Amino acid sequence: MTAPEVPAMPLHRTLGLEDVELDAIREKLGREPNGLELAMFSVMWSEHCSYKSSRPLLATLPTTGEDVVAGVGEQAGVIAIGDGLAVAFKIESHNHPSAVEPYQGAATGVGGILRDVFAMGARPIAVLDALRFGDPSDARTRHLVDGVVRGVGGYGNCVGVPTVGGELVFDPSYQGNPLVNVMAIGLLEDGMLMRASADGPGNLAVLYGSATGRDGIGGASVLASATFGEQDPSKRPSVQVGDPFAEKLLIEATLEIIAKGLAVSIQDLGAAGITCATCETADRGGTGMLVDLDAIPRREPGLEPFEVMISESQERMVAIVEPGRWEGVRAVCERWDLPVAIIGRVTENPEIVILTGPDGGGALDADGRPVDGARELARIPARALASGAIVFEREARAPARRRAAPAPGAPAESVDHLPLRGQDPGAVLLALLGSPNLSSRRSVYEQYDHNVQANTVAGPGRGAAVIRIKGTTKALVATTDGNAPVSAHDPWLGAAMSVAEASRNVSITGARPLGVTNCLNYGDPTRPEAFWALAEGVRGLADACVALGLPVTGGNVSLYNEAPGSAIAPTPEIGIVGLLTDVATRVGPAFRAEGNSVLLVGRAGPGLAGSEYARLAGEALEDGPPSLDLAVERQVQAFIREAIARGLVESCQDVSGGGLAVALAEMAMWGDIGAQLRLGVGDSPAVALFGESPSRLVVETNPRHAPALELLARHHGLPVETLGSTGGSHLVVELGGEGATGAAEERGSRIADALEVTVADLRHAWEQGLPRALGWETGA
Repeated sequence: MTAPEVPAMPLHRTLGLEDVELDAIREKLGREPNGLELAMFSVMWSEHCSYKSSRPLLATLPTTGEDVVAGVGEQAGVIAIGDGLAVAFKIESHNHPSAVEPYQGAATGVGGILRDVFAMGARPIAVLDALRFGDPSDARTRHLVDGVVRGVGGYGNCVGVPTVGGELVFDPSYQGNPLVNVMAIGLLEDGMLMRASADGPGNLAVLYGSATGRDGIGGASVLASATFGEQDPSKRPSVQVGDPFAEKLLIEATLEIIAKGLAVSIQDLGAAGITCATCETADRGGTGMLVDLDAIPRREPGLEPFEVMISESQERMVAIVEPGRWEGVRAVCERWDLPVAIIGRVTENPEIVILTGPDGGGALDADGRPVDGARELARIPARALASGAIVFEREARAPARRRAAPAPGAPAESVDHLPLRGQDPGAVLLALLGSPNLSSRRSVYEQYDHNVQANTVAGPGRGAAVIRIKGTTKALVATTDGNAPVSAHDPWLGAAMSVAEASRNVSITGARPLGVTNCLNYGDPTRPEAFWALAEGVRGLADACVALGLPVTGGNVSLYNEAPGSAIAPTPEIGIVGLLTDVATRVGPAFRAEGNSVLLVGRAGPGLAGSEYARLAGEALEDGPPSLDLAVERQVQAFIREAIARGLVESCQDVSGGGLAVALAEMAMWGDIGAQLRLGVGDSPAVALFGESPSRLVVETNPRHAPALELLARHHGLPVETLGSTGGSHLVVELGGEGATGAAEERGSRIADALEVTVADLRHAWEQGLPRALGWETGA
């Protein structure tokens, strides 16, 4: 008896399309789609390209601003910075490709985000990488960290763009699904801004860069828009393969084409490849396009039409070119040794039509018209492909057990169930500094060239990056931040805190934050709890950006970040770029001299959930994270920018991961100067020392400026406290305040009356933590 045959899965489901989407495609075409058309719809209607679950949420974000030149919907956001200059920046994810093939996944993530920036006419000047992995002691995590770090460094170093900052975070929720988010920044002059719109019927579609191959086929739909199993071998062919040397040629050729005015528009071929570049530019221009499949340069024989159209082979661009400028474009590409070909013509009829010649020798003549015998392989309205995807109304449902999110600024109940581990708070501080999430990242960023181009004033490792703008006194300040631990408790609060901290990290240098780019990393939107987290995260992002006056200029939504049986903590990754009008006024986070005054601006609030101290203690918490008052956050940032502008600040560090004690330790060891301080801890020594309440700053100032600094803080409505002064070889923090010892004794743990650690011991713990966690110190 033979086993019954298992019916084959319908083609549209194999391609990741739902039945309701197939019905919508039939309606838009007025007929049954063929296989090529279904493949094109599958990539363009994927979650990664169409935002079919998140589009209504993203519409609530503030996207306009006085200096915004190009924003949401463009390949990268662009903001004017004066003197005829503008900055372009964007952050995107390459999570699933990096989980399958860490080196190439990370490398092509860098290449793709760089193309988004220089396609706008901006020369790339910096990259930041925000990386998140599972248990650092796990063999697979170590494999992923090694591959991703080498991929980021290998591509960025070869292409000649400095990697100047970012994050490296470890958390069990990323064990099955690491996050690789990459941000790129570019600089452009007036007249160089390029948009991606296929204007002008009769204009030519010119493809230049690398030839097309099978790598990356279905990446947008197969990898980026579905949950996948751990190390699923079926996904490996979907990972793109990068060539940074080809990318360097592509940068120079593209910027030359733009500078010479040879192109009407330019678009990068990223997700969905040629399908995306043709239909999106046509949709923006209200036009259509004839595409000659035979004219597309290929790196291997035997590619099927659908493979050519949806391949995500890297280092490729499409330019819309007036016929009279074609020879100029070809000359530029040939000088840079890049393959170049006319692959289509813009039409008034707003449809994408894919053609092949009768003998495979070309479907369009020299004037861009179909040759006799040309065969039509696909015909789809450009708008149906580019912006016609169904928007799903997902169900949002809060998890059964969660802390009720308070209104912004509402005080939380004071709950502190965690004793200090041991009797010495100095030992706790050393343990925090040596923990995987707070220790030095030197062993990672030393693999990156962060000084190439010779513009890096402050690179990775000590707060926000600072990049000098040659020929001016100005500098750009850039940082990324994503508070996933708090988001796991309260997605609104986690997203709002991420914006607040990233903006604060820019402000404490003296720079004015210009705008936000975001990468929203969440789980399966078909799960109501995961979609609720996404909706709350977007709400937090919007509320924080409105409160701080920051436009959202673009970004990326990365969903389905789940492995079987697990989902990542909601991770809103925020990138912010700021402007320093005079780089000479920049303030750093290291103590600068002995005998200076140390002040604390802002007030600690209750709540330890989501903190690194809570992670270290390993105890379940009944309390929630600390609250965030966005009005106070805005006052804190306005205060420190004004204080720096007045010359009142020697150094400044914000209180964030690890709390006040870690902020003080960083300032001490980075400046190689100790401090003698006294801190009132009240009834909550753990909160006072290691709580991560936002909107707080440690400020070093010359003693003669301390009164003016205090007066300025109070003028901004902020509490301020003088902690002591810098000096010596030890960080000493005396713990005062009534009730501290009694409260500790009630919990069965006697609290020492001072934290005292040598600066040398602080530095040793900080520098050894990451190599020890990853086994790099022993070669394990």
